[in-house]
Amino acid sequence: MSDVRVSIDDLRVVLAKSDVDVVDEISLTVSAGEVVGLVGESGSGKTTVALALLGHARRGLAVADGTVDLEGSDVLQMSAAELQHLRGRRVAYVPQDPSSALNPSLKVGYQLREALKAHENDGLEVPDIAERMEQVLGEVHLAASKEILDSYPHQLSGGQQQRIALAMAFSCRPELIVLDEPTTGLDVATQRHVLDTVRGLCSSYGVAAVYVTHDLAVIAEIADRVAVMYAGRIIELGSTVAVFESPAHPYTDGLLKAIPSPEISHCLVGMEGTPPSPGRRPPGCAFEPRCPHAIAACAEAPPKMVPVNGADHAARCIRAREIIRTSMGVDELARSAECQERASGEPMMVVEGLDGFYADKQILFDVGFSVPETSCVAVVGESGSGKTTLARCLTGMHGHWTGEVSFAGRSIKQLARDRDLEVLRAMQYIFQNPYTSLNPRKTVGQLVEQPLAHFFKLSARERTDRVVATLEAAALSGDFLDRYPDQLSGGERQRVAIARALVVEPKLLVCDEVTSALDVSVQAAVVELLRRLQRERGLSLLFITHNLALVRSIAQEVIVLHEGRVVERGPTDTVLSHPVDDYTIRLLEDVPKLTALTASPVAPSPALLP
Repeated sequence: MSDVRVSIDDLRVVLAKSDVDVVDEISLTVSAGEVVGLVGESGSGKTTVALALLGHARRGLAVADGTVDLEGSDVLQMSAAELQHLRGRRVAYVPQDPSSALNPSLKVGYQLREALKAHENDGLEVPDIAERMEQVLGEVHLAASKEILDSYPHQLSGGQQQRIALAMAFSCRPELIVLDEPTTGLDVATQRHVLDTVRGLCSSYGVAAVYVTHDLAVIAEIADRVAVMYAGRIIELGSTVAVFESPAHPYTDGLLKAIPSPEISHCLVGMEGTPPSPGRRPPGCAFEPRCPHAIAACAEAPPKMVPVNGADHAARCIRAREIIRTSMGVDELARSAECQERASGEPMMVVEGLDGFYADKQILFDVGFSVPETSCVAVVGESGSGKTTLARCLTGMHGHWTGEVSFAGRSIKQLARDRDLEVLRAMQYIFQNPYTSLNPRKTVGQLVEQPLAHFFKLSARERTDRVVATLEAAALSGDFLDRYPDQLSGGERQRVAIARALVVEPKLLVCDEVTSALDVSVQAAVVELLRRLQRERGLSLLFITHNLALVRSIAQEVIVLHEGRVVERGPTDTVLSHPVDDYTIRLLEDVPKLTALTASPVAPSPALLP
């Protein structure tokens, strides 16, 4: 690890034409073959730092100070022409969403060939481009077949698109690769392939990697060191084992408490409050307003990085040496026991023999299960397994299905437009992406009030009172009524989406990947909100997710879908602790775990194998 590839020294990025910093005091080194994780909540400055490694600042931002030394070259001092030769050749970038990064009008083979040909004059030695293409596709576990090379991006799955993006990034054998949330939204199996590919390629070719993510379990699997960011500064830095086993900053500890566990059922703990926006950082420690360990001295001056547990671990906290957490406390064990309570009741929804189709292609095969009253049933599986299609069939958004579905003891029609108002009101859908499901031209009050006007005859005053009460139940307040979606954080938007579904007092919520794009702390808060609403309002939940670790913290029963078929179902603890089906066993083996830091995952008992 002594062969330093890139060195960041005192990097400072500000809002353009101002002195308001977005990130400040960033110093970090990355060695050949090393993966450094950059973690923190949305808005902490992770992507801003990552893009600076490419000599880039997003619109409205400017690099004010610091250096990014890439093996003797200061990236921040390069001209536009020099950066053009640098990017892709010496520094590569893998985006979060490959579907938007790949050109939709060009075949992937052309785009991969273009990435190599663009740097033929930049010292890249590729005697045979076709041979290199076959090599890099093989390295990301894709065949260099005509079928793949002649495909357009939309004809590939999300996992295949991300592997194409990885192949393009590694094709020129760069010195540094920046990965910006490359596994967000991927199912656990595809995520496992991507992580293994990144780790293997970095090790094989001595590539230094900076891995940006809010998923700490992924960092535990792939990173050698981790830098935790908050309010634009690194607040903890050290080896992944040291930081995760003995977090020295309260913020890191809060992030770790919010991580769901695939091994045990426990209540997730979100952090109260939100990070300060640029220019509004408090005079002392930026985390002080949210910190459970804060003392008067914390508000006086910004703390410096201090070493803890040796030279390879440091934290920006004046109480770092006092508050290191080395093991799970009694209170956390108590929360684990509390969350293992099981609800029961008569079936709210019963599905029998459901077959789903798109045109002439069958997607779902003989699906059957029930959702009891006041219970949560999770539906899990890889991308393409039919989870969202099932949800759309049940809620009437997709009408090409056969079978029998009863709700509250009554058989329901295939399409929503053919169902009566009472069924439509009692069954509400919460979409995956709050950024696209909320109309940006309407205020929060208008968005939440709209379903009331459709289902009830209420006066304007009654509607407003109901909206405010529902927002408060969703951990918001009446202060949000006049705000627009773009003025809200991701977690606040998702709470608005939940409030919009709750305002008509439904009996069943269908939640489609509602936490997949959220930070772990926000995810914890949303999951605990749903659990509380479930208890207080007697709600039933159908929880669609690919996050198996999250299932233990919310669901009483779980259904495993594979290629449109139910391959396993039962109580959550039974299915996840003692899986029987080969597919379920493989899914659980692919789930990132914090235990990967100190021990290899425990193989399932031979007695449990089919």
